[in-house]
Amino acid sequence: MKILGISAYYHDSAAAIIQGGHIIAAAQEERFSRIKHDPAFPTQAIQYCLEESGFTLDELDAVVFYDKPLIKFERLLETYYSFSPKGLASFIKSVPIWVKEKLFLKQNIRKGLKAIQDFDIEQLNLLFPEHHLSHAASAYYTSPFDDAAILTVDGVGEWATASLSHGKDNTITVLKELNFPHSLGLLYSSFTYFLGFKVNSGEYKMMGLAPYGNAESEEYKRYKAQITTYLVDIKADGSIWLDQDYFNYATGLRMVKDAKWEALFGMKKRTPEDALEGCHMNLALAIQHVTEEVLVLMAKEVKRLTQSSNLCLAGGVALNCVANGKIHDLGIFDQIYIQPAAGDAGCALGAALCAYHITFDQPKEQRIHDTMQGSYLGPQYSDKEIEIAARKLKTIVTRVETFDEVSQKVSTLIVEGNVVGWFQGRMEFGPRALGNRSILGDARSPEMQKKLNLKIKYRESFRPFAPSVLAEDVSQYFDHEDKSPYMLLVKKVKATRLASIPSEYDSLSIKDKLMTVRSELPAITHVDFTGRIQTVHQETNPKYHQLISDIKSLTGHGVVINTSFNVRGEPIVCTPEDAIHCFLHTEMDYLVIENYIFEKAKQTVVVEKADYLTQFELD
Repeated sequence: MKILGISAYYHDSAAAIIQGGHIIAAAQEERFSRIKHDPAFPTQAIQYCLEESGFTLDELDAVVFYDKPLIKFERLLETYYSFSPKGLASFIKSVPIWVKEKLFLKQNIRKGLKAIQDFDIEQLNLLFPEHHLSHAASAYYTSPFDDAAILTVDGVGEWATASLSHGKDNTITVLKELNFPHSLGLLYSSFTYFLGFKVNSGEYKMMGLAPYGNAESEEYKRYKAQITTYLVDIKADGSIWLDQDYFNYATGLRMVKDAKWEALFGMKKRTPEDALEGCHMNLALAIQHVTEEVLVLMAKEVKRLTQSSNLCLAGGVALNCVANGKIHDLGIFDQIYIQPAAGDAGCALGAALCAYHITFDQPKEQRIHDTMQGSYLGPQYSDKEIEIAARKLKTIVTRVETFDEVSQKVSTLIVEGNVVGWFQGRMEFGPRALGNRSILGDARSPEMQKKLNLKIKYRESFRPFAPSVLAEDVSQYFDHEDKSPYMLLVKKVKATRLASIPSEYDSLSIKDKLMTVRSELPAITHVDFTGRIQTVHQETNPKYHQLISDIKSLTGHGVVINTSFNVRGEPIVCTPEDAIHCFLHTEMDYLVIENYIFEKAKQTVVVEKADYLTQFELD
C-alpha cells in the first residue's frame, strides 16, 4: 500500500511517502525553495518523495492532506461572528484567501499534483484526517509502542489546540480536547511576539532567553502572577482559559492588544532592534515556567485517563525541549517518545500513517525502535553531484579515499579549534540538524558559542548550542540515562562536570553570564547549567558516531557541539551547492561533504558576505 502525505498552506509545508507502513522519504518544502517555513504547496518535496520511492501518482493508494479545511473555515466564520463587529480588517484580509484557495483545496491539490506529473484525476483517492489526529499519528505510529498515551499541543488545528488521546494497537482514540481560542501554543507565541521575536519561528529564541531570567527576583514573581491572574486560568487537568480581552489573534492582525500588555507588564513591546534587558529575560522565564506547568498537568491527566506506561508527544509545543525534560523528570511514564518533526511538517507523515492504519485498517507492527530511521529521510547526493557543485562555484576541494581518513582528519581539525560544516548522507526531516547537515565545533572551547553565533550563524549571542554525545556516554555528562536521539530533551549537566560559579552569577548581565565558564564543556552548557541533548547511536548514524568516537580518543570527551548548517533566517542546507554557498559566505574553517574536504584558506573565489545574508529574512 503506497500513500503520499501532504501538509501545506499554513507554515512548514512538507511531503512524506510510505509503503506498507514503512517510511520511504519525507522532507520540508523550505529545504528546496530556500524560503524558511515555506507555506506553499510542497511541489519540490513531493517530487523528491516520488523520485525516492520510484512511484508514480497513479500507483498511489491515497494522497492525504493533513487537516480538514472546511472545518477550519467553519471555525473562522464562527469566530468572526462571535467577536463581531471586531475583526473586520482581519476578516476582509483573510476570507478572500479562503474563498480563492482553501475552499477549493481539492481542486488546488489536484492542480498542484498535475504540475508535477500527469495522472488520472478520476482515480485519485484524496483523504482529509483532522489536524490533531495527524499530529497524534505522526508520533504514535512511528513509536515503538503498541499502547501509549498521546499528547498533542500546538497553536490551533481546525478547532482543537490540544488533544489527549490513547493509542492502542492500530487505533487512536481522542479522549479530551482543548478548543480555540484557548491555546497554550498561541499563549506562548503571544509572548514571542511581545518580546520582539517572529511568531512561528522565534519561539526557540524565547526558550533560549528564558534561563537568563532570575526566578528569585521580585520582577519574575510579579510577571508570573500577572500571567496566571489576568491572562490564563489553569485548570487541574491542564486545560486553560485565556482572557480574550488581552489577545488579538482571534480576529485581529496582531497576536495581542499591545497597549493592554504594556500596561499589565509595565514595559513597552520590544522591537527586534531593542536591546535585551532584565525585564525581557524575566518575562520569558515566567511564560516558560507557566508553559511547563500546564504541560506537566496535561501529561498527568493523559496518564490518568489511559493508565499507559508510555507517552507520545507531537504538535509544535512538543518542540519545547525544556518542558519535555520536565515531563520526563516526572517519572510517571516508563518511556517517552517525541516525534522529531513535531510541528506541522510532521503532519504530512502523520496524515499518511492515519490513512494506512485507520482508513485502511492496517496493523501496527511490533518493534523495538521507532521507525523514523534517525529522522534521516531527506535526499542524499552522489560524488558526481558534489563535484559538479564544486566546479560550478569555482572552489578548491580535496577528495579523501576512505571515511576512516575523513573522520580522523576532521576530528583533529575540530579539536584544534576549527569550525566544520558537516554534510553526510540523507538530510534530516524536522527542524533539528542531527549530524547530517550540521556545523560542528569543540565543546571544550570557552569561545566556541560566541564564535558560532556571531561569525558563523550571524545571530544573537545569547542563543545556546546543543551537545551531540555518544549514546553510551550520556550519563557521564548529564543527569540522564535514557536516549534522546532527536535533540528534544533538556537535562542538567552533571554536577561533577560544573565549574566554580561566582556568588553573584544570577544577577549578571547576558554578556557576563556568557563570559562565565560554567563547566568542562562550556560551549554546550547553557547559562542554567543544562544542555539540549542529542544522543548519537551507531545503529542510526555510524559515520557521526565514528567521528565523535575519534574526538573522544583525542580529548577523552565523546561530545561535540552541533548546530544546524545554515545562517540566521536560512533553511538548513539541502544540496552540496547550498552547503558550499553557506561555507563560502561565513567564517567556517572547513566544509566536509561526504569524502570531499574544502579548506577556507585555500579558496580563491571572492564573495560578499552581506549579499548572502540579505537573501534571508530575520527569523
